[in-house]
Amino acid sequence: MVNALRAVLYKFGHIVPRGLVQLARMQEIAEAPNSDLPKLVREECLDMVEQIADLTRMIDARTKKAKELASEADMARRLQTMPGVGPLTALAVEAFAPAMESFKCGRDFAAWLGLVPRQHSSGGKARLGRVSKAGQIDIRRLLIIGAMTRLTWLGRKAIRPDSWLARMAERKPKMLVAIALANKMVRGIWAMLMKGEDYRLPA
Repeated sequence: MVNALRAVLYKFGHIVPRGLVQLARMQEIAEAPNSDLPKLVREECLDMVEQIADLTRMIDARTKKAKELASEADMARRLQTMPGVGPLTALAVEAFAPAMESFKCGRDFAAWLGLVPRQHSSGGKARLGRVSKAGQIDIRRLLIIGAMTRLTWLGRKAIRPDSWLARMAERKPKMLVAIALANKMVRGIWAMLMKGEDYRLPA
């Protein structure tokens, strides 16, 4: 909806940068006494601003509730010690994932989530394709989003230059790196829950 509001303003010559932080600026443009926007367009823009504000308040309230729930549950608290795993991801794993004992290893858990590549064998050679995207879509999506946050300019500050992640990020597309990192996170989650331990940085 924010992009739709930006698009309306753009049609009338008002260029606004992306991001929810620009909402106040867009509201000022629509409310300006000397605004060149037609009355109907101004009313539509202000209505969109109000809807965005209402949704933002609702999201903030639910996020706060999720943080409270995640801090009370032992499993969710443990999962959040892993970088890239927030309250929503932790609660999703606790609510939707089966018992970790049902998987022989972390790779099986990753396969259940659809985070392992499909294999295409021919002539005795195994070729790896795209991830299967099978299994629980909510957990998979949240894990990939969490992995993406670690690949932002801010998140990269915590990545060691000599790590596999840093080397891969230099030569591979960002989404491919995020999926590979999500796969590693899933295996780590399985190990943490099986051992009953918090996250520990790899040696």
